[in-house]
Amino acid sequence: MMRLHLLGATGEVTGSSSLLEVGKKKVLVDFGLFQGAKFALEKNRRLPPVDVRKIDAVVLTHAHLDHSGRLPMLARLGYKGPIYASPATIDLTRLLLGDSARIQQSDAERAAKRLVRQGRIPPEPLYDEEDVATIMSQFVPMPMNKTTQVTQGVSVLPHDAGHILGSTSLKFHLEEAGQTRIVVFSGDIGVRDTPLLCDPEPFHEAHWVVMESTYGDRDHRSIAATIEEFLQILVTAEAEKRRVLIPAFAVGRTQQLLYYIGVLTEQGRLPESLPVYLDSPMARAATQLHLDHPELLDDETKRKDFCARLDRLKKRVRIVESRADSMSLNDDWSPCVIIAGSGMCNGGRIVHHLKHSVWRHNTDVLMVGYQSNGTLGSQLVKGLKKVRILGQMIEVRAKIHTLGGFSAHAGQTELLDWLKPLAARKPMVLLNHGEDRSREALAEKIRNDFGLNVTLPEPETSFDL
Repeated sequence: MMRLHLLGATGEVTGSSSLLEVGKKKVLVDFGLFQGAKFALEKNRRLPPVDVRKIDAVVLTHAHLDHSGRLPMLARLGYKGPIYASPATIDLTRLLLGDSARIQQSDAERAAKRLVRQGRIPPEPLYDEEDVATIMSQFVPMPMNKTTQVTQGVSVLPHDAGHILGSTSLKFHLEEAGQTRIVVFSGDIGVRDTPLLCDPEPFHEAHWVVMESTYGDRDHRSIAATIEEFLQILVTAEAEKRRVLIPAFAVGRTQQLLYYIGVLTEQGRLPESLPVYLDSPMARAATQLHLDHPELLDDETKRKDFCARLDRLKKRVRIVESRADSMSLNDDWSPCVIIAGSGMCNGGRIVHHLKHSVWRHNTDVLMVGYQSNGTLGSQLVKGLKKVRILGQMIEVRAKIHTLGGFSAHAGQTELLDWLKPLAARKPMVLLNHGEDRSREALAEKIRNDFGLNVTLPEPETSFDL
């Protein structure tokens, strides 16, 4: 018996998780947080349909919380087995899970004060920092482009997905009772020709492909046009004394923004009189990890260029260290740029900056990443005139800009390019990690271009391999 169970990110873009069953062996692929959507908290407390103590191995595609964010729950429930991931993914996951545990604890304490007054029992955090420490001790480095046997009858080959540092697509080789199946998980597929990261590396054979479809219905604006729009917003802000807030994921997006700010400053196109603040301790640590893993930057020239530019940026970008320093930025209304997490505005320091600024006419908010339904970021992109921030309804008078060209997710054409080398083998394609409009559009293109069978699985669907 070989079966695949899709446990999350079916018809949505968070909560990625799948379970492979090969005979009596069970391998979990990702175990991510559901974010933003209604009932996300209930979904996050839902466990795999198997005793976690009987799972033989876990394999992680990359560090983002929508793929890694529930792993510490496994430690709390008694999972003792290995978790395989690329070395850079291990480093980034440690950073992200630690921050997630601290945020959950803080949110729980704040909720407890409110709920106790109402005579209600406050919910417990999903996990704490001790759970994070336990699960991190179970990680095993998985070398890129080399096959690793994770349990009897199951081996995996990771390729660079080009999404964030250390991100992987996975090819599983399954053997049971004389039968062999190859199952490919795309993970999150990155954009070609972006600075720092390698291009996504496809596979060439599979019986089944589990493929992301975040932007399956459209292509991004070109990076050149996006940079020009980005520059114009910043130049206008300096001239008109406006404040620019950029919610950015600490891993990947922030490093990309810093890179382009460095380029534009060196070209003399971005005024040095416009202060740029990096208000994210986690982003600062993640940036250092990019320097710690030069083997994953896409070539020697770009490695040297990135390191040199980052060194020069230390004089250009002002690092915000403490919460007090972060709060003080809201007392000074001179024009500036503030880059802070989180990217979907569902936590972190950006929420406080939005609370103090989004009601002001002289504010620009630059959305530079995907906004999942239900998040504050999604509400701003949709043009809501009032939003709830930290328990208060606040008028939205700021200008909201969407710069999709900075996305770390492949657009439709790049998704098709990634799949094309596999198409000759006629695999069955399962589209996940995408909302239905995106999945439907990509499915139609795959059927028309490649003649493949494509399925849009419902939540918690199983397939006999």
